[in-house]
Amino acid sequence: MKISIITATWNSGATLRDTMESVLSQDYTDFEHLIIDGGSTDNTLDIVRELEPRYGGKLKWISERDRGIYDAMNKGIMMATGDVIGILNSDDFYTSTDILSTVADGIQQYDAVYADIHYVDPADLTRPVRHYSSAPFRRWKMRLGFMPAHPSFYCRRSVYTRFGLFDLDFKVAADFEQLLRLIYINRIFTHYIPRDFVTMRTGGASSSGFQSHKRILRDHLRAYKKNDVPSNLFLESLRYAYRVVEKISFSTKKILKKNFQ
Repeated sequence: MKISIITATWNSGATLRDTMESVLSQDYTDFEHLIIDGGSTDNTLDIVRELEPRYGGKLKWISERDRGIYDAMNKGIMMATGDVIGILNSDDFYTSTDILSTVADGIQQYDAVYADIHYVDPADLTRPVRHYSSAPFRRWKMRLGFMPAHPSFYCRRSVYTRFGLFDLDFKVAADFEQLLRLIYINRIFTHYIPRDFVTMRTGGASSSGFQSHKRILRDHLRAYKKNDVPSNLFLESLRYAYRVVEKISFSTKKILKKNFQ
């Protein structure tokens, strides 16, 4: 089973090496890595060219102007030749060396699999600041704005062929709209794997700040309307209450662990 990994880049020189090294360190060898660059002006492409020989022909890359990260991801999906497709962002990296083999084993009977991720301080990649578990996810919870951790989502290429790519009308939450379409509307057969797949640096394009959350909320409400999914602002607000509890729980666990070591 061939797995296609798509990484969208734009001036990602500070972090891309970690991303690529984590792909190269995987114990599963039947993969291709597609790097879709938006015309970087820093050393991003120097890193790509430097590491390319180590892939042994399994790296494909292009560099051209695009309409943003979701356009780049769409290009990658259209270029992909694997049976299964996953997204690995250019400032993220795999948490361990057996992620792709875990995906290959876990997806056998399913259309898609998903797992957990965690966030770290960019200044200290060993310091976790938040854990995002997909374990509580259920299809009906998408009406409240929940979704599986998208960086952990691996889906058969045939699903994208049948149900479509990222909708570029959604600027910051096209991932949510796509998963709403795949999981809630078309009911693809998914499976949760209780593993931490990806380590993410905090401060990404859609992960912080009041204005960012406001844009995400607006995109979610548009996604419901476009796909005729019954939801509203009140139901969406429940997700933020849940996140507050989640953060308090994470902080409490860290304090208890520190005090009892």
